[in-house]
This record gives sequence, C-alpha cells and structure tokens, in this order.
Amino acid sequence: MPDGTCKLLIVDDEPSLRKALRASLTASGFEVAEARNGDEALAVLPHTPVDVVLLDINMPGRSGIEVCRKIRESSMRTGIVMVTVRDSEEDKVQALNAGADDFITKPYLLREMIARLNAVMRRLRVQQGAADAILRAGNLELDAQRRLLLKNGIEIHLSPKEFDLLAYLFRHQGAPLTHERLLHAAWGPEFGGEFEYLRSYVKMLRKKIEDDPAHPQYILTEPWVGYRFRNPSDPESPAPDDE
Repeated sequence: MPDGTCKLLIVDDEPSLRKALRASLTASGFEVAEARNGDEALAVLPHTPVDVVLLDINMPGRSGIEVCRKIRESSMRTGIVMVTVRDSEEDKVQALNAGADDFITKPYLLREMIARLNAVMRRLRVQQGAADAILRAGNLELDAQRRLLLKNGIEIHLSPKEFDLLAYLFRHQGAPLTHERLLHAAWGPEFGGEFEYLRSYVKMLRKKIEDDPAHPQYILTEPWVGYRFRNPSDPESPAPDDE
C-alpha cells in the first residue's frame, strides 16, 4: 500500500501496458490516471495535479526526457519516476539531469516499482519541510540552520563545501543523484564536468562520517550515474554493495 492515498499518472504509449499497470497499481491503493503520450500528459497535468508521474522514456513524438524537463519546470512537488531501458546508463543520467526523482529499469517487478514510488513520495515530504529542520540518518544528525553535523552526539568538522554537499545528499535520501546535479547544487551552475573534483570531496566526507570508508553505509556510489545517500536506519533502504 502507498503511504497515504497517492495520485499517480501513467504516461506510456502502449495501451496494454497502461491497462495492466493501472489494474495492478489501483489494487495496491494508488489513484491512477493515464496519458497516451507526452503531449497528453502535459495537457492533463495543469488541470489534474498528481503526486507522482510514472513516465516512459521511449515514446513516439515528444520524448520522455523532454516531458520530464517540462514537468519539472512547472512543479518541484510532483514526483517523477522514469522507466528506462536495461543497461542504458546514458538514459538514466539524462533522466536524472532532466529532473527525475528516480528511475526503474525494464523489465521490473511490481513490488519494486511500488517501493520506488513510495520512496519518492516519502522523500518529497521530507524535502518540503527540510530547509530548517534537523535531519537524521543512522548515527548522524545534521542541523541545516546552524550548519552543524553530529555523529553519535559529537560534532564533526566540515568545510563549507563539504557541508553544502552533505546537506544536499541528506535532503535527497535514497535518491540517485548525478555527478552534474551534485556539482550544480554545491558549487553552482558553472560546474558540471568536474567529476574527479566531486569524487575527492566524497572521499573526504566518507572519511569523516563512515565507520569504514572503504565500505560506506551512507554515501553509496551509483555506478556510471553519481551517488545515492542511504539512511542505515531505514528498514526499506537496501544494504550497500561493496564499493
């Protein structure tokens, strides 16, 4: 069951797939609407707001990436989960840089899709109230207003950029974040290709917050994409693979 009633829009050009998804997700407690393509989705959304959009990346006409970008330009509170093709890392990076909150790869299991949709909804709720909140994950506590990080109640000194980077990761717990998006968030829009620069900061953060930096539990590598911040106290958060 979703965390509360969730209004969801399926955007896919295959009628049989939309029908099957609608039946399965409705049975799982979602309130589901459909759009046959990107143009129809963009026409529907201003009049029928939804909590999350399940958006296929490969559709005739307007691409899923373009639709994602248009949705994100008009709303930061609508979750977007892109459906991508297996082993296409470029699609995943493009989707996330266009504003998607997460992606799921075909073929997928229904329970995996529901878990990702629910995770996106939880993150959006956290982000809406996170600006001045004290955020917690595992044995870490981050006070954004006072720019303070505690581990097991002891202050951990961070440089200003380390704090900015960690705070952004903290606010997007569980979300895959591309190198480009993290560079933009912590250093500004003029940054985007300095991947080694970002990796060096992640390495420094891991040394400061991880019990074993060689086997991180918080800042996980998302292969070919970027990083994902994990809350070890979240029972639904998957255990990390070895880095």
